[in-house]
Amino acid sequence: MFGAIERGAAKLAALTGWRRLLAAFGLGLLSVGALPPFYVVPLLAVAFTGLLWLAYGAKTPRAAFLIGWAFGFGHYAAGLYWITNALLVDAAKFGWLVPFAVSGLSLFLGLFAAVALYALHHLRARGFAQGWGGPLGFALAWTAVEWLRGHILTGFPWNQIATVWSGLPVMTQSAALFGAYGLSLLTVAAAAAFAPLGEPGLPSLARRRALLLLLPLALCAFFGVWRMSGASDADVPGVNLRLVQGNIDQRLKWQDDVRVETARKYLALSAQPSVKPINAVIWPETALPFFLADEPELRAALGQLAGRLAPGALVITGTPRAERVPYRVWNSVQAVNAGGEIVATYDKFHLVPFGEYMPLRGLLPFDKITAGAVDFSAGPGPQTLALPGLPPASPLVCYEVIFPGNVTDHRTRAGWLLNVTNDGWFGISTGPHQHLASARLRAVEEGLPLVRAANTGISAIVDSYGRLRMSLALGSAGVLDGALPAALPPTFYARFGDFIFFLMFAVGLVGCAIRRR
Repeated sequence: MFGAIERGAAKLAALTGWRRLLAAFGLGLLSVGALPPFYVVPLLAVAFTGLLWLAYGAKTPRAAFLIGWAFGFGHYAAGLYWITNALLVDAAKFGWLVPFAVSGLSLFLGLFAAVALYALHHLRARGFAQGWGGPLGFALAWTAVEWLRGHILTGFPWNQIATVWSGLPVMTQSAALFGAYGLSLLTVAAAAAFAPLGEPGLPSLARRRALLLLLPLALCAFFGVWRMSGASDADVPGVNLRLVQGNIDQRLKWQDDVRVETARKYLALSAQPSVKPINAVIWPETALPFFLADEPELRAALGQLAGRLAPGALVITGTPRAERVPYRVWNSVQAVNAGGEIVATYDKFHLVPFGEYMPLRGLLPFDKITAGAVDFSAGPGPQTLALPGLPPASPLVCYEVIFPGNVTDHRTRAGWLLNVTNDGWFGISTGPHQHLASARLRAVEEGLPLVRAANTGISAIVDSYGRLRMSLALGSAGVLDGALPAALPPTFYARFGDFIFFLMFAVGLVGCAIRRR
């Protein structure tokens, strides 16, 4: 058995020049099959094993760096191709950027994979990360740069490797202990554990021993089975929510006549009869393309809607907010009561570069892709929002929900995560599925239910174990009525953040250092 595997590994390791880079690029493309919405997780093992075989054939740090860069380019280009949809919303203005945006972003993000392979090469050159230490060293390097990717330059932790398990809640429960980064570490180590089977000159026992790296991930599965066996289906008594998915075409949304029709559509959808009294109607990010504070008639209409739903009901909507002197604009969530009063406001703090503000505005020759010439201002940070008649909420606008450990105000624990988003920018693509997958991990990490209203989908109610209670399909319009799932006591991750992940990382480094074969 080892002979055939070793011959295959040797063929990959022997590749040079453009053939080696093309193979790495192809493996990067293949790895995306493990990500949402495909979830073909074994492809991750094929991709990472092949990548290590290519890396083992690299004679210089530069060669290892280029192999990682080519792999990363393929991985991110296939995983993030949907960003072209955002540029095509205003194709006349931004369409010319399409070939540069995808390739440029993928080449930049590919540098993280390049650094991981570069670090692994140096470990092996110094006699470390041999045998099963190779996959372990690779997992440490990959997860280290994944953590960096989630933090530097405002961060972009999209498509963490941990999201390959989002469709299987049994496998995600360990995120309640050590978060998505810890789950990524164990997943990468397990996926790469097969690489030593083809490593030349390695004793048979050492090759088999590498498969022990599958054990921690198996323990995660056992922990998940145990935790899910006692999982409650409890709801917050007397709290029923209505999520409204308008499915408004992003290309038309800000036109004057369409803005009025959009408000009418959301009001009509929200006013449909319900089986149970509705305590809050929730509309997506910028569902109302108006400055709500400046629209007394619209606030009155929202108040009338709330008054018809149930005593004390609210309409919670995404909307822009402005101050005149000095002129500033926020991407906000506001709650309106039956009296037409704005009773709560949250301002988005984690803004999207190039979408909501222009970095290096004085140097780059184009505007942000969202409507308006003024950059959005950032809010103060995660906030626990008091909402009359509801448990306190932690609002998150759009991709704020993808940041592990930064979705709640740790000083005052919320009772649920409220994510409003406009994934209409993504079109009918893998993007909305990836967005929801990441959001589900935040529910597990924090032990809080997630309520998600999305313009074009996927709107959903997720319980505190990351289980999808109900959802509305991508690209459809409709309403989703459901109870608010109960929160769990604070998880270990909610209390201590990435502490266990850093501890796991330190133990892994020691393992690479003391184990030579």
